[in-house]
Amino acid sequence: MSGHSKWASIKHKKAATDSKRGQAFTRVIREIQIAARQGGGDAERNSRLRKAMDNARALNMPKDNIEKAILRGTGQLEGVNYEELTYEGYGPGGAALLVEAVTDNKNRTVAEFRHLFSKNAGNLGELGCVSWMFQKKGYVVVPTEGVKEDELMDIAISAGAEDIQEEEGAFMVYTTPEAFDDVVKALQDAKVPMEDSKVGKFPQTYVTLAGKEAQQMLRLVSALEDHDDVENVWNNADISEEEMEKFSE
Repeated sequence: MSGHSKWASIKHKKAATDSKRGQAFTRVIREIQIAARQGGGDAERNSRLRKAMDNARALNMPKDNIEKAILRGTGQLEGVNYEELTYEGYGPGGAALLVEAVTDNKNRTVAEFRHLFSKNAGNLGELGCVSWMFQKKGYVVVPTEGVKEDELMDIAISAGAEDIQEEEGAFMVYTTPEAFDDVVKALQDAKVPMEDSKVGKFPQTYVTLAGKEAQQMLRLVSALEDHDDVENVWNNADISEEEMEKFSE
């Protein structure tokens, strides 16, 4: 299974959790603030901010909330100071996990993550213990319906994409982190529909899990993704569709 589609069932569960309006608003506002702080408040020149604003509009967030979040990010308004942190650890069967989080209290966050790991047969590790197992890549998810693969390939490759693969009803466009913004912009300019786009961490090797270890790993990933401070969970567990269906029952 691919790195993107591997946790499809969990991501559907996460989407249902994030539909809780308050939690979804909080996550998007944090992302807007951080994007504005790092790249400035001009969405035309800041692709990360532009994507965060699109996500906010998809939630029907009031324009005033979006503008205030940008101003807090740029320092023009006082607000909570969020930090982006990455935590590393091991899950059941020695599977590796990278947890990307945004927090205003890293002592609280690390204590809660340590509890979640230990509760689900894992352990939180030191910085650098598993990050070397992952490669940073950009990816864009394009639905296959109404999209011609050869035309998509021409646009994406010309803009700097490395590869395009068809996976479970969607085209996955892979890029280097450096080419990611150019590829996304080229697809937007060509009005190519996109379901998701992100720079992620892809495992270079996988650890196969089954039975009890697979279920424990699914519980751990689900618990981490449900945590308010978590933005992304990347891992190298290879778990069958059958095991994931058991978990989702």
